[in-house]
Amino acid sequence: MTPFLPPEYLPVIFGALMAISVLAYVVLDGFDLGVGLLLPAAPEQADRDRMVASIGPFWDANETWLVLGIGLLLVAFPAAHGVVLTALYLPVALMLMALSVRGVAFEFRVKAPTPRQKRMWDRAFFGGSLVASLSQGWMLGRYILGFDGGAVALLFAAMCAAGLAICYAFIASTWLVWRMEGDLQRRAIGWARRALPAVALGILLVSLATPYASPRIFERWFSLPNLVLLAPLPLCTLGLVVLLRSILRHMPYANDALAGLPFASAVGLFVLSFIGLAWSFFPYVVPDQLTLWQAASAPESLSIILAGALAVLPVIAAYTVLAWTVFGGKSRDLHYD
Repeated sequence: MTPFLPPEYLPVIFGALMAISVLAYVVLDGFDLGVGLLLPAAPEQADRDRMVASIGPFWDANETWLVLGIGLLLVAFPAAHGVVLTALYLPVALMLMALSVRGVAFEFRVKAPTPRQKRMWDRAFFGGSLVASLSQGWMLGRYILGFDGGAVALLFAAMCAAGLAICYAFIASTWLVWRMEGDLQRRAIGWARRALPAVALGILLVSLATPYASPRIFERWFSLPNLVLLAPLPLCTLGLVVLLRSILRHMPYANDALAGLPFASAVGLFVLSFIGLAWSFFPYVVPDQLTLWQAASAPESLSIILAGALAVLPVIAAYTVLAWTVFGGKSRDLHYD
């Protein structure tokens, strides 16, 4: 089969599709993982029920983006898939088990016949969310430093694990500010206020560590004219942090005004951070080891896979948009009646 696009373009297209999938997963599943992390902070069972109900229509669709991203890595960049999964086998296995436990807990807690059993499933939901978040953060830290096994690299990975969990809790708190009302909304505002400094510090530390992970990355950021062209990224990030601090300090506003702005700003922080990481590592799919072209499948295979991806991706996106359209607004009770 002759590729219907120039062969040199295909790896870049698949790299972009994989990046979109990962970003969509981190943002969308990030807030519902974060809701699980915040569950123990809600003292009343009714509040915990409302928190879980707020992600009920979305959580399974959100995880579809993870499946798509891993699938694209496997079929489009098999050499990179082998390197990455070999280096991250244990955290990937822990993440998948945690997501399974979390999914089971989500379904069973709704039908739990007694408050005691519901509390047990709440703990399982929290545990699955925590292990999944920490595993993803650990993988991020290991990836940034090129899978270095030194003590400093492992310490950095542990810091990223804790940092990503805090980021998920933060975006979840802004989600609850948007979707909740009354005392629970005010409690979520407090959670967001307390998490914001840690989120800003985490972004700063990763931003400082990434250029020093590789002379190539340092050169991409601090050589001219890149230094000037990339200046809007940290400036916009700082602007969003200042905006969030100001908004959260004065919330809640009358008539629930600007309730969705903290969540939109938190999504902006995630997107800007992801763009910074993508710029740092491009064109490498495995840092300083394999480029997109070195790791890619044959052009003929990529052409067939691209046709399938272009058919599947709009369906996933359409389902996501439909869920957000139908279940927009304030959260309602979750029932299976």
